[in-house]
Amino acid sequence: MTEPFGTRLRRAMDERGPLCVGIDPHASLLADWGLNDDVAGLERFGRTVVEAVADRVAVVKPQSAFFERFGSRGVAVLERVVEETRAAGALVVMDAKRGDIGSTMAGYAEAFLHKDAPLFSDALTVSPYLGYGSLAPAVELARESGTGLFVLALTSNPEGPEVQHAVRADGRSVAATVLAHLAAENAGAEPLGSFGAVVGATVGDLSSYDLAINGPLLAPGVGAQGATPADLPAVFGSAVGNVVPNVSRGVLRHGPDIGALRAATAAFADEIRAAVPAS
Repeated sequence: MTEPFGTRLRRAMDERGPLCVGIDPHASLLADWGLNDDVAGLERFGRTVVEAVADRVAVVKPQSAFFERFGSRGVAVLERVVEETRAAGALVVMDAKRGDIGSTMAGYAEAFLHKDAPLFSDALTVSPYLGYGSLAPAVELARESGTGLFVLALTSNPEGPEVQHAVRADGRSVAATVLAHLAAENAGAEPLGSFGAVVGATVGDLSSYDLAINGPLLAPGVGAQGATPADLPAVFGSAVGNVVPNVSRGVLRHGPDIGALRAATAAFADEIRAAVPAS
């Protein structure tokens, strides 16, 4: 059996710290790097970030959309980014936010979580808003393959609350329901479950939510979006030891110089280490 994602993630966080660096090659960042908005620029950007950070952070999170927009050639670049990231020792969380039902959800899962897939990643972001049960094919394949999922729960975009904070007939919010499902998936897992939640570091007061899901909490919003490492303990409370803070633009804006990218990564890692007690 493949070692579960949660076990591998916990080890990587303990050894390298919990920082996740996003690879988001949108057009404005390519321009800031002096690169053309084409496949060559995309490849230079993606592989430079991998070279700079993948041997020193726990997690790298490519945003699939920015590769997919170039068609098959962009996806080929993404395949190389995934391969080179894993070869450097970082775990790959594919940020694709897939969500569908039945065989279609199974197809999405196979694209990213099947061991023989060209885009095989350690974990995948997914959307539960066709009902949590719609994720069953991805959950099953993740268990079989030793991979993981990060399920959207409390996102930082302003449109999110109209769905995530909606209250069900039983009085529980949709987001709280998602978190409860994840806690059930992770029951009994040691040292950490493989089914995590996406919880924005900028969403505000989370004291009414039970974040103790025995799984990782992927926390976008650190850096350019306004949250700082020092904010994490107040936002996540006792669950802060399982938080994987994601930084994208806060690191990427320092490219294309590899030394500058590494320095920015190290600075964020140091701030997180100072703010978040070791588990």
